[in-house]
Amino acid sequence: MRDATMSRAVRRARRWALGAARMLALAAVLLWSAFPIALIVLGSLRPPREIFSEQNLFVFTPTLLNYANLWQRWPDFFHNLWNSLLVALGATALTLLVSFLAGYVYARRQNRLLTASAFFMILVRLLPPIVLTLPLFPAVNWLMLNDTRTVLILLYCAFFLSLGTWIMKAFIDQLPIELEEAAAIDGSSQWQTLWHIVLPLSHAGLIATSVFIMVFAWNDFLFAFIFTAVDAKTAPLVLSEMVGAIDGVDWGILFAAATLQLLPILVFVLLVQKYLIAGLSAGASKG
Repeated sequence: MRDATMSRAVRRARRWALGAARMLALAAVLLWSAFPIALIVLGSLRPPREIFSEQNLFVFTPTLLNYANLWQRWPDFFHNLWNSLLVALGATALTLLVSFLAGYVYARRQNRLLTASAFFMILVRLLPPIVLTLPLFPAVNWLMLNDTRTVLILLYCAFFLSLGTWIMKAFIDQLPIELEEAAAIDGSSQWQTLWHIVLPLSHAGLIATSVFIMVFAWNDFLFAFIFTAVDAKTAPLVLSEMVGAIDGVDWGILFAAATLQLLPILVFVLLVQKYLIAGLSAGASKG
């Protein structure tokens, strides 16, 4: 009896130790990730002369002077931030539409052509973006799409279509096909079944896919640097120009701009994080 009691106590102690270790690891990861972000946000609210002061790191009088200076010295930044928003939303909407339809086809149809195209999508996705970007530059110029939001939307869609398709396929694979068969017996067309049955049941996959696309399109530098110049320039390009300014880096302005560029996508990810986890684990338990 005493041995059984001791055994249960040991198991409880092990579970407690394992839980404590997990909490410490999670706290370390959060600290590692959140501390630089906190420094940037707090730096944007500190007086310019006190940004790198080691005294009173977290105790100071907040000021919006850096944001006012950003508006005065870099007024185009807000237009570029608007470009980032339009491009990210456009790329997300287009990719979700195409990947949902493609994912449905891959989930419900099977033949050699579809299998070959699936492996081709994976192969293209494994290539570095720069390998695919440079050969496209003459074609983009010929189509007169250079320095437009349209070219960025199309490129981001093409780059993330394979990932979106596989996520949606994993979600649709888990939906009972009997629901679609019952709808067909009731007289629903293929499009009606997609719209009223498949789409609502796979909304978690759509949201998970949108997270990947939004984060990439919002923060992308490479495609925007190569294919835009003035009209369609996005916020990450302006941040790089601030770092490389001829008259030196104004860290207060840079931190203010980085905060404005960071907060929208951070809030978006926090709001939909549970769907992101569902998207990453989609199909893991499917037998």
